[in-house]
Amino acid sequence: MALTPQSTNTSKDNSGNLSAEDEIAMREIDEAVRKDDAAEFVQKYGVMIGSVVTLVLAALGGYLFWDSQVEAGLEEQSEQIVGVIDYAQAQDFPSVKERTAPLLDAPTPGVRTSARLLQASAALETGETTRAVELYAQIAADEDLPQSLRDLARLREVSSNFDEREPADVIAKLEGLTQPGNPFFGNAAELSAIAHLEAGDRDQAGALFAAIAKDDTLPESLRDRALQMTGQLGVDAVEDVEEFLEEQGSAPEGAGP
Repeated sequence: MALTPQSTNTSKDNSGNLSAEDEIAMREIDEAVRKDDAAEFVQKYGVMIGSVVTLVLAALGGYLFWDSQVEAGLEEQSEQIVGVIDYAQAQDFPSVKERTAPLLDAPTPGVRTSARLLQASAALETGETTRAVELYAQIAADEDLPQSLRDLARLREVSSNFDEREPADVIAKLEGLTQPGNPFFGNAAELSAIAHLEAGDRDQAGALFAAIAKDDTLPESLRDRALQMTGQLGVDAVEDVEEFLEEQGSAPEGAGP
């Protein structure tokens, strides 16, 4: 049977009651789904979905650049990248953009990718979403890079301006990332499910939310959001109800091993 939203595992205080923030969030999600207003839902929660902080991107870029040090003659560019990461950590985003500009089309994949990741993050922080999307698209299209990094860039490209995209575009862009087992399945499937919901395809949206809720390798917060949505859409995302209730500390009296 499909569980109602009240059955999900959300944050609770010591008395077992939902926190004020969770109650507000649940009411807003309920209202958005009842109105089929997925655009409103995304506007409120889209930034949270699939977000990656600047430091993580900088660290990933730094790793790629470090890996490229096997090639000679990159010491100066290495120092430039390290310096830019310092500016990013200090939130000096104008300096980040200025100092990465000469490296955006560097011949070495690690150098240009580090520069593009850093500049894209700076662009997002300063409200230049279009520029960030353009840079993520360049990384996603760079055939010299590992597929996993290109997939990450594709996910960031979509999530950065998700609420401005047509649902069909989101679904097409994320195709291939929404299969269980893919490293980016959780966030990609959630974004794709919301796009299906916005397009009016509640069945496909429910199937994706259910797949997320059933995947115990994903973060609990992501699974809880998905379970909340399956409850609203009338989809059964719990295979063993008694086991689920026991995990949540809500097993019926008398139930047990």
